[in-house]
Amino acid sequence: MSARTKARKRAIDILYIADVRQISIPESLAIEAERAASEPARLVSWLYARELVDGVVDHREEIDELIETYSQGWSLARMPNIDRAILRIGIWEILYNDAVPHAVAIDEAVEAAKIFSTDDSAGFVNGLLGKIAQTAPSA
Repeated sequence: MSARTKARKRAIDILYIADVRQISIPESLAIEAERAASEPARLVSWLYARELVDGVVDHREEIDELIETYSQGWSLARMPNIDRAILRIGIWEILYNDAVPHAVAIDEAVEAAKIFSTDDSAGFVNGLLGKIAQTAPSA
């Protein structure tokens, strides 16, 4: 598993924990930062995980609006927590990280949905991120 894939998993965990525990994302990030400080071997994945989470926090309103717009009948509240986390990270990578090609961001999100979410989530994530990628500037 690549360092970036590990970082995405950590970022998903941070966003998911914030949702489930009903705490702020910065608070969830602080908890993970404390843990990461004791694991220097995981520094590379931690740095990108933090960049992902900070990016989601900085652009959350726009990201959530895009999820609502493109999810066709699924409100954010109705989605599984894990799907929200995966979508938020995928959208941030598509829109704000020029170093990650859109196809890679989508593939990583779909793989995460296959591993961590419901049977239908991978197709949902793929379709939603694909629509957003079509409207985004090319990476």
